[in-house]
Amino acid sequence: MMDRRTFLAGTGAVLLATPLAAEAQQAGKVYRIGGLLIETSERSLPFMKAFEGGLRELGYVEGRDFVRAYRFADRQRERLPDLAAELVRLKVDVIVAGVDSAVVAAKEATTTIPIVMVIGRDPGLIASVRRPGGNVTGLMGFVGPEIYGKRLELLKEVVPSLSRVAGLWHPDLPGNAAIWEAAKEAARRLGVTLLSVEVREPRELENAFARITGERAEAFFVVIDGLALSPARGEIPALAAKNRLPAIYTSREFVDAGGLMNYGVNLRDLYRRAATYVDKILKGAKPGDLPVELPTKFEMVINLKTAKALGLTIPPSVLMRADEVIE
Repeated sequence: MMDRRTFLAGTGAVLLATPLAAEAQQAGKVYRIGGLLIETSERSLPFMKAFEGGLRELGYVEGRDFVRAYRFADRQRERLPDLAAELVRLKVDVIVAGVDSAVVAAKEATTTIPIVMVIGRDPGLIASVRRPGGNVTGLMGFVGPEIYGKRLELLKEVVPSLSRVAGLWHPDLPGNAAIWEAAKEAARRLGVTLLSVEVREPRELENAFARITGERAEAFFVVIDGLALSPARGEIPALAAKNRLPAIYTSREFVDAGGLMNYGVNLRDLYRRAATYVDKILKGAKPGDLPVELPTKFEMVINLKTAKALGLTIPPSVLMRADEVIE
């Protein structure tokens, strides 16, 4: 049985707020911080607010020390190169890039402006974790395929009779094949039959759920990237509720939208920690010399309203390990 320490890999980098932060800046310099986000402004701003909160903890004041230049692709990957080029024309001092596709677009637009990635998945974006080289550094948002085994274990604890579970996943994305192999191994260990349901974009979800129910899966989990299914954060829980299917998700945003539960990296914490990279870069550090960090803070959120609607009773052993319970 997992205890709470299983879910909290660490407390995260400590951000030391200091009124001396401005002393490291050029006299009178107001930095222009660019943001390149794949999502809409509505979905991205809570994360960028977490980033700005990290800056405030480090002593930065908006307007006095920095101004924002955020660009949102509105879930259209093809817009990222033009938006990245726009940030370069604005001569931003640093670009904060959310997902891999944003990092790639920023890298192709500039080799000189520092880029801080926040939810990196593809190791090919950098030379190495210890010394990334080039103009990219930041945080990897993926801890390894073994986390999907933990999610299946949790799903089995919540639905002890579970015998068939579906995985919604995009087989063409980097790293997802390894994730799927880890999920299959976990399913074998738990004595659960695993159903592969490939979904490459949100419009395929209706057919995906028809297959899940048609093949009598009793629950599902989601293998997600920054674009393929994240725009469907509301649609997937709604389809799960319509088909009365328990599910475990990658991030709390699905649970806030009505999903049953999640276990995964705390994305807001990653954005908050990105501020430490921006701070170091603005003080003169070269991004290629700053080691890339892995996630250190995980969270589990459970939606009891959804559990009740599904006729589920969440075991106390699971509830006590939750970071938050939505009633």
